This record gives sequence, C-alpha cells and structure tokens, in this order.
Amino acid sequence: MSNPTAAAPADPIPECPHCQKPMPLCICDSVAPIENRLGLLILQHPQEQDRALGTARLTAKHFPNAVVRVGLSWPSLSKALGQPVENASHWAVLYLGSARAADLEAEAEIVALNRKGEVADNQRAILGKLEGVVLLDGTWSQAKALWWRNPWMLKCQRVILNPSRPSRYGRLRKEPRKDGLSTIEAAAAILAGLERRPDIAETLHASFERMLTRYREVQAEMPELAPKPEVKDRRRGVRRGKRA
Repeated sequence: MSNPTAAAPADPIPECPHCQKPMPLCICDSVAPIENRLGLLILQHPQEQDRALGTARLTAKHFPNAVVRVGLSWPSLSKALGQPVENASHWAVLYLGSARAADLEAEAEIVALNRKGEVADNQRAILGKLEGVVLLDGTWSQAKALWWRNPWMLKCQRVILNPSRPSRYGRLRKEPRKDGLSTIEAAAAILAGLERRPDIAETLHASFERMLTRYREVQAEMPELAPKPEVKDRRRGVRRGKRA
C-alpha cells in the first residue's frame, strides 16, 4: 500500500537541446559565433557526463564547423570528423599524458612533441602547417582511454599546452595538474595561439566566465545541479567520476 504522505518525485529539469545543459545553466543565447580557419573536433568520452560544468558543447557552439563526437573509438580521423582528411599529420591532437611542459623546459604556450614525447624540432614549421585540432573531453583516465583506443591519433601531431595560469574552474572543479584546463580553455589557448588571434581566446573565456557565474547563481537554489564528487578506486588507483 502506498504512503499518501510520501513526497512526489521532482520533475526532471529540462535541458537545452544545443548545449545539453539544464536550462537554468544554459547561456546559448549569449554565445558569439567565431569565424576561424582551423577545424575543431571534440571527442567526448561516454562517461564524461558533467552536464553542469562540462564545456565541450558550449565550445563547439561558437564555431560553425566544429564537430562533437561521443564514443570510445573511431576507425580513422576522417570517420570521426565525418569528412575526408587528406593528411592526418596536418591535424593536432591535444593530449598531455605524462608530458609536462615544465619538465621539458618548454617556454611556448603550445608545444609540439615527437613520437618519443620530446619537444619536436622545427616548432614553427610543424605548428604552421596544422589544419585542425582534436580535443579529448573527459577526466585524465578517460582522455587516456580515448588516446589508446584510437591508434590513428599517432598519425596526427601531438601537442601539449603550457598555460600561463591555472584553470578558471577554481574550487568548482579541481584539476590534478596546473596545466589541466577545461575543454573551452584548451580550445581558447590552442586556436588563438595557432591562428594568432587573441580575440578567439577572449570570446571563449568570456563565455566560460558567464557559464561559471550562472552556475554559482543557481547552485544554492538548485543543489541537484551540483556535480557529484569523485571517489577514489583504491583497487586501481584512479578516480571514478560520479557526476551529475
């Protein structure tokens, strides 16, 4: 027999069909389009479900030709992008892995690596020929899984970032390393740097700040939107996300 005094379940919060965030957190109406030269492909791990603080779809919304794919593996860059790519080496994959710009004594904000994970020779020539960028959206372990499950990435040019400041997430979402940035911050750094257009970074950073401000405004009134804390898997020594 049901309990007549039991509270009825709360109605689900509707989400935006574009950024897929809960509507109270959506800032799509303020997104400024950016016309740029380089292609942008964002590969999102299926378990990266931080709808509240994730930035992959918000990033892509700025660029008319950006592509977001959710999954674990694709046969090739062309299949992931949905269009032919003549030379995968003209696309960069941003993957930090164990590489740290400080350890490599790299001073530039964008650093191209060779197959050994060392700073590549002829940085200007390598970065100057790039036609597009692949970003891996997920936690550190999820990005690693995407890297290893897609061997075609080895045909691309691996790059890392050497940001001048830590992520704007601050205390809202803890990053394990100083060079760990949100997807939108990574896109801002690499696209603005490669195209030599600081306005790209300014526009993306402004959107990110608006998103974080909106989140802080609704956090107190709607605690159900807060990402669930991560728990450490002691058997494997990794963190498993338990996010909203």
